[in-house]
Amino acid sequence: MSEAILDVHPRGQLLAIAWLRWRLFVNALRTTRGKLELVSRIVVSFAFAIGGLGGAFGMGTAAFFFLSEGKPEMLAVLLWPVFFFWQVFPIMATAFTNNPDSSDLLRFPLSYGSYFLVRLAYGAFDPATALGSLWSFGILLGVVFAKPELLPWALLVLLTFAAFNLLFMQMIFAWVERWLAQRRTREIMGILFVLLMLSFQLIGPLAGHFGKRARPDVQRYVELLAPMQGILPPGLAADAIAQAVYSRFKVGFSSLALLGAFVLVIGYYLHVRLLAQYRGENLSEVAAASILPKDRSLRLGWNLPGFATPVAAVFEKEIRYLLRSGPMLLTLIMPIFVLVIFRLGPMNPARHSGAFLARTPDMAFPAAVGYTLLMLTNLAYNNFGGDAGGIQFFYASPVSFREIVLAKNLTHASILAVETVVAWIAVSYLYGRPAFAVTIASLAGLLFAAPVNFSAGNLLSIYSPKKLDYSSFGRQRASQMTVLISLGVQIFVVGVGVGVFWMARHYGNFWIATLILLVLAGISLSAYRMILNRMDGLALERRETLVAELCRA
Repeated sequence: MSEAILDVHPRGQLLAIAWLRWRLFVNALRTTRGKLELVSRIVVSFAFAIGGLGGAFGMGTAAFFFLSEGKPEMLAVLLWPVFFFWQVFPIMATAFTNNPDSSDLLRFPLSYGSYFLVRLAYGAFDPATALGSLWSFGILLGVVFAKPELLPWALLVLLTFAAFNLLFMQMIFAWVERWLAQRRTREIMGILFVLLMLSFQLIGPLAGHFGKRARPDVQRYVELLAPMQGILPPGLAADAIAQAVYSRFKVGFSSLALLGAFVLVIGYYLHVRLLAQYRGENLSEVAAASILPKDRSLRLGWNLPGFATPVAAVFEKEIRYLLRSGPMLLTLIMPIFVLVIFRLGPMNPARHSGAFLARTPDMAFPAAVGYTLLMLTNLAYNNFGGDAGGIQFFYASPVSFREIVLAKNLTHASILAVETVVAWIAVSYLYGRPAFAVTIASLAGLLFAAPVNFSAGNLLSIYSPKKLDYSSFGRQRASQMTVLISLGVQIFVVGVGVGVFWMARHYGNFWIATLILLVLAGISLSAYRMILNRMDGLALERRETLVAELCRA
């Protein structure tokens, strides 16, 4: 095998992989889904291009201003946001990232060097890398326009900074994937991730709290943090350029050398992880053989009054899967946490800041209900993603897909009902008990919005399925087409809800909103029932696509 690998030049291997990716792209365009995916990607790429070019212009203007005013050390204010965006965006926006699983290439005679370069190439095409590179280029242009003689030095520093960000992002993905490969560490990492995301919500209230403190206290914190950030990569890159502005090239070179050391260390830890993958590391979750319990009596499944046995069985399966997922359970508390965050504004000394919920507390419960529905988007728009290869058992079992989809929708509706009750209790405690008319109007809005989301989710789950792998990290959770369509549906639902509630507030009668939303609910429920009745035919028609997409390695 080693001889076969050595016979193929790394350049030829990389060209073969590039050709393979191109053929996969071209062949995908032969299907309707592939063409829609291309349109979706063009729309998303256009939006990213606007953000990238706008950000580059802003970064360049700020860099030019800092150097013109004789404050080149302020470049750190620009490089730190670039660093945070480069690392955090791939985690926060997995719906827009589509990095293929490079470990699939290990089944072929691929050299380690080629595998390492392929992994970096996949990261280089990530949206975060594209935007971060554009913003860094904007900073470079700003520096060059202010000090043209710094072009070679600033280019070298920013290229090193970009290499650090690319390697650091890939290192995080590689090591987190290793930890997510086992259930226990996967649950711990998931919980830590959700807690980190929750902590981001505290930035606003904390900033408002410390903003009211005496300015000398804030200045003391700034003086303490400034030297600390100066020894980290963004601060080192800014210092290397700043020292060159002051013609202190020896000091600037030391900062660049230390930044290069960060690059080497991060590259080494990425090498350790990728080399383990290349050598065939396979972390198994198979439990050790255990003695069968003496009590082997048959345990009956759940019984849902009014529903067929298959519906109850699938419902039980979905609930048990969710209860085993710590990150998913933590995600479901987000609506309550957001209510607390919004409440911290009116409760602190800045209570007269004019926050929306502070001025209109009667809108707290409708807002919480709407946010609760949004939290179910990832579940409702990819019903079969978590089943993966288990979709074959659905096709082999004597159960209609109408009952399977109904059970999944029933699971989502049950979660929504529990979340709504909890949200009502939280709103009552934080903002005061919602008026009876507001509560009924909110429930009527939910009765309209939930069937709309379930109907769209059922169709997209059949026409655009996406396998969910909880051991992967930083990869797309849904197809681009699903992301854009779900975004459009949410904009429509939220727009209708806001318009109806605004009308009700304008006339001072929320029963108007209830009447309108109940009429719309009747329409949405009829559409949901019609789509649900077509699930068997659609699943049979799309069986090859479903099985191929969800069972792929």
